[in-house]
Amino acid sequence: MLHPDDHRDPGELVDRLRNAPEANATLMAEIVDTACRRFRLMSPGEKSARIEQLIRSGAWTDAALTLIDLELPLWQVRRIAYDEGEWYCALSRQRELPDWLDQSIETRHADLSLAILSAFFEAQRISTPSSRTSVPAVNRVASPLYEPVCSDNFA
Repeated sequence: MLHPDDHRDPGELVDRLRNAPEANATLMAEIVDTACRRFRLMSPGEKSARIEQLIRSGAWTDAALTLIDLELPLWQVRRIAYDEGEWYCALSRQRELPDWLDQSIETRHADLSLAILSAFFEAQRISTPSSRTSVPAVNRVASPLYEPVCSDNFA
């Protein structure tokens, strides 16, 4: 299996992505182990076998794009561009919209696969539902200026 034994903090992994000069098998295995819930939950199938084969063969960019396809099916690559030594990757939920209307995620890195994986992590962070209850929380500490007032009409 490609997964390392230790589980890492996603924030630490994002920092490692940002500072890594290029992708490697260890970094990709950590990404799959830390951030890919669907990959771990699905039975060995076509997509998971393809990702493992791409990682073993060193096809980092194809592996990153396949991870986006598997883990974030609502997100699509909007733009990949190279400018002044850096790759720019934009992911979007609605790429047919004009740029000024779309709320896309844009990341950059000197390595193409790491730019795509950075956008993957950012899209995953945005897509993760917050853990809120269905009932709003009430502040239990009353303001010092708060005074209860009886407003019933006893007339």
